[in-house]
Amino acid sequence: MDLAGNSFHNQIPQEIGGLRRLETLDLSNNSISGEIPSNLSACSKLIFVDMTNNQLTGEIPALLGLLSNLKVLGFFNNSLRGNIPPSLGNLSSLERLGLTYNALSGIIPESFGRLRNLSFFTIFGNAISGTVPVPMFNLSNIRIFDIGANKIEGTLHSDLEINMPHVEFFSVGDNQISGQIPLSISNAPNLDVLEFYDNMLDGNVPSLEKLDKLFRLELGGNHLGHGREGDLNFLCTLVNNTKLGFLSITENNFGGEFPKCISNFSTTLQALSMSWNNILGKIPDEIGNLINLELLDLAQNQLLGPIPFDIGRLWKLNIFYAHSNYLFGTIPHSIGNLTELTELVLYFNNLQGSIPLGLGNCKNLILLDLSHNNLSGPIPPEILGLSSLSILLSLSSNSLTGELPVEVEKLKNLGQLDVSHNRLSGLLPNNLGSCVSLVELYLEGNLFEGPIPPYLSSLRGLEALDASNNNLSGGIPEFLVRFGTLKYLNLSFNNFEGVIPSEGVFKNTSAIFVEGNNKLCGGIPELHLSRCNSKASSKTSIKLKITIIVVISGVTLVFSILLIIWFRKKKEQKPTTTHVENSLLQLSYQSILRATDGFSPQNLVGLGSFGSVYKGILEANGAVIAVKVLNLLNHRASRSFLVECEALKSIRHRNLVKVLTAISGIDYQGNDFKALVYKFMENGSLEDWLHSSVGMNEPETMRNLNFIQRVNVAVDVAHALEYLH
Repeated sequence: MDLAGNSFHNQIPQEIGGLRRLETLDLSNNSISGEIPSNLSACSKLIFVDMTNNQLTGEIPALLGLLSNLKVLGFFNNSLRGNIPPSLGNLSSLERLGLTYNALSGIIPESFGRLRNLSFFTIFGNAISGTVPVPMFNLSNIRIFDIGANKIEGTLHSDLEINMPHVEFFSVGDNQISGQIPLSISNAPNLDVLEFYDNMLDGNVPSLEKLDKLFRLELGGNHLGHGREGDLNFLCTLVNNTKLGFLSITENNFGGEFPKCISNFSTTLQALSMSWNNILGKIPDEIGNLINLELLDLAQNQLLGPIPFDIGRLWKLNIFYAHSNYLFGTIPHSIGNLTELTELVLYFNNLQGSIPLGLGNCKNLILLDLSHNNLSGPIPPEILGLSSLSILLSLSSNSLTGELPVEVEKLKNLGQLDVSHNRLSGLLPNNLGSCVSLVELYLEGNLFEGPIPPYLSSLRGLEALDASNNNLSGGIPEFLVRFGTLKYLNLSFNNFEGVIPSEGVFKNTSAIFVEGNNKLCGGIPELHLSRCNSKASSKTSIKLKITIIVVISGVTLVFSILLIIWFRKKKEQKPTTTHVENSLLQLSYQSILRATDGFSPQNLVGLGSFGSVYKGILEANGAVIAVKVLNLLNHRASRSFLVECEALKSIRHRNLVKVLTAISGIDYQGNDFKALVYKFMENGSLEDWLHSSVGMNEPETMRNLNFIQRVNVAVDVAHALEYLH
């Protein structure tokens, strides 16, 4: 009866015991639950029983040991518990027994040593304990023997006789077995998979020369080797194997020089893992012969010398780990040939020189860690242009210089960015706000300056932000309060000033660090910062906003009038120029940047369609100015800039806001920059005087004008308009 691969559920009916002539029962790949009926033993003619991939519970009925004709018994991937019944050892005809992925406990019954016809035995992924009955190692018909991922103990001896001449798959991995690998394991010429990983084995690995069909050898996670020369001799016995595809000796005590014979392994080798040992010497140049290698893990050893140039021949390589060694020299530019590379980890070495530009060709990289080396020079834009990076980009603890390239905006899928402890400088790019998937951002220990860009407000998933030990300035952005996932914020030892927020992450003293910023005030009492004069600050802020409104209104009026004049005289005048007479105030982008404290949001007093207006104080003479930074994305802003520059030559009137100068150039990111500088007006706008309103921290009566005063205002405005025409 074959009912496999349907959608049956509920329990197996007890009536199944009445099918006395039943020989085959296949209920695999359904959703059957409940227990296995014990009266199934009444079906004495059963040869095949498979209930794999269901939701069976309870114990395996001991009465199944009465099915003397049974050849196949499969309970893979269920939720069976309890002991394996010793009565199953009476199934003398049994050829296949599969109990993988259940919750079985107890021991392997001694009676299983009598199953002479058994060719398939797997109990992988249970909680079986005890030892393996020695007779089971002499079941000569065994082809698959898998007892991995259990709690099996016991000691293997080098002279233990394993008589399994037909075995193809032998795994005792992920248990608690001690002792040594038996010499007799090499007498299984048909072995395809040999796994001893994650046990407590020690001593030497025997010769594997006879295992010429071996594809997978896993010895990792033991105590094999003695930390000396000769430990790896067994590897050279595999040179004539033409099928070897996977070799792992990671996390052992192997010592001695890196065997050059590895370069002579079959080109079928796909994975080579030798990490966490005490291997010495150089990586042989001939490693490039293993052209089908997809994984190369040499981390946590004592390897010296350069990374071979021929590493670039491993064009199928996906993963290359060589971190925590003593490698020196430069990273070979041939590494740019590894276009299939997804993970490159070289941290904690002595690598020097610049980061190869060719890494930009590795467009499948999801993880790149070059931290803790002696790398120098700028960060190549080609690296930050790798939009595939999603897990980690770490360049920390090197000697990298220059600015953080604007190409960082392409890292939209990156979870962690670490450029800490270098010598990077300049402003933090606004483009950093495009890295919307960032969870951790580490910028500490550099020379970054200026404010935290407001565009970082888009990084709403941040859990950790460290910008300590830089030269950052300005106020602490309010948007950090709204980062609900932020658990660690370190802004210490910068030049931040102003009020520190008291909400969000700023309420948790174990999550924020702001020491070393002497101009900060406020915050929760536990921070022990000085109090802020909140009323004065609030009043000053309102006055600034009012003043800027006046400035913007005046500028808008002047722009409108100048446009009319320009259109009227367009045919009569020569082409205009943005050159300002030498008598005008001479200012640079740098001086404006300093005057506005890096265009700090605290100095932002107005926004218009053509740009933003900031209050500034010139270092040269302490003069208070208003700086209008044009938004060059608005094509009319450039035209208005030309009009006002022309107006600088001739307009002088007591009733018009004085334009001090104009600036045209590029900013530190190489972008076009245009700004107009005005004399700062402090007494509010004309509209506020003519149409006074409350809410300005002043009595409404203070700004009420009588009739005569209003007439005088109208006359003055008329004089100004007459002058402009």
